[in-house]
Amino acid sequence: STGIAGGFAPDATGRAAPGTAPGAPVGSLVVADEITAADLGAETGDGFLPVTELGFGTVTHRPPEPLVRAIAAATGAPTGTVLTVSTVTGTAARAGALRARHPRALAEAMEGFGVAEAAASHGVPVLELRAVSNPVGPRDRAAWRIGDALAALTEGFGKTAPVLESWNPHEL
Repeated sequence: STGIAGGFAPDATGRAAPGTAPGAPVGSLVVADEITAADLGAETGDGFLPVTELGFGTVTHRPPEPLVRAIAAATGAPTGTVLTVSTVTGTAARAGALRARHPRALAEAMEGFGVAEAAASHGVPVLELRAVSNPVGPRDRAAWRIGDALAALTEGFGKTAPVLESWNPHEL
């Protein structure tokens, strides 16, 4: 699954706190080592509960680790969680809440979890590569860089072809 996404901004120091993702600036690529449905669950008086805590379903798929490492090495992209959301984040408060619940999140998109569910139902591996077109948070269409993100995605996707052509999941 490839496409554009909103990226969680790096912190002011440019470094990640232990256990958190470094962030994904506009124009960068990210490779999902976890594909997570960020808002599949229920809001309660005590906060959000994912469907797994409600006793059914799954919210995370993990692409094959050797494939993720190989794609990240080929593209130079960091690895981390890519969130799938049903509503694009448009406020700083929601961006903060998502980052607090998913500290390894690099980006949010809308399609990855659906692709991962389809792949799982057919017993095939999944991979998600995203290029960041805008920051996650308050909507500012003037800050979107869709063309730059698509150019980065095109370049990165070209680098994945040799990895995908040589990868054999049966050698794991």
